[in-house]
Amino acid sequence: MRKIVHRHLGKVVAGAGLAVAGTAVMVGITLPGTAGANESGGSDGSGVAAAQQGGQGQDAVKPGVVEQAPAEGKKGTGSDPLTDDETKRVEQLALTKQMFSAGENVEGRRGPERLSVDLAEPDADELDATNAPRRADVTFYDYRDDTLVTRTVNLDTGKVEQTTSRTGVQPPLSHDENVEALKLLVADPLGAGLKADFKDATGSELTDPEQQLLLNSAVYRATPGAQPAALDKCGEHRCVRLFPKVKNGPWIDARSLIVDLSARKVVKLGG
Repeated sequence: MRKIVHRHLGKVVAGAGLAVAGTAVMVGITLPGTAGANESGGSDGSGVAAAQQGGQGQDAVKPGVVEQAPAEGKKGTGSDPLTDDETKRVEQLALTKQMFSAGENVEGRRGPERLSVDLAEPDADELDATNAPRRADVTFYDYRDDTLVTRTVNLDTGKVEQTTSRTGVQPPLSHDENVEALKLLVADPLGAGLKADFKDATGSELTDPEQQLLLNSAVYRATPGAQPAALDKCGEHRCVRLFPKVKNGPWIDARSLIVDLSARKVVKLGG
């Protein structure tokens, strides 16, 4: 593998001191639990025997038992996490027909992109109340005008009590946004290095990125003087830096490539 990577990329970079390369650079990772997996603990195998004997007798750890999770109620109380039924209900209450018709999601379709549904903190005068109403904050990102919209829904009355709209605010990206960013990257000519690295790591073509890769990401904001002018709006626009990992394989360093989801384009840092 090392020889293949050298041929394609010129160098292997590992650890926290990774340098940003012009093309995607494969990073070798020692996965937890792999070191010493084939070692017996002694040249004569005594370590294995001792371990086996140690698991016998009165102090032996009994096998774990998987118990079925208790049934989830349709409605929580107090500070209980939102139930699935409550989450579905507040999503429907928060998204009006007008918002759906006027908004745009990450794929360019109608309706703003839903980012999160969270239990809201009680008001200051309700902190000690035993019957304080349960509320949920539903957050959307509207790609039509790059606006973050948060709507607070009262779970008891079903009413939207508050709506806030802000620009220039970029919370963590949702799963759907990460997937769309990956699709844009793979489809762009700048994604050629990522596809080449994936083939080096697996021997196969990257044909289904969502299934073949694991994704982590970070919001990217414009840094004056540190990127081309094409990224100046990142922060106002929804921009992402991806950290793809081959499933059951190495990480692929694509940090030099930024996906502007608002403009639907891929830009190379320093390019």
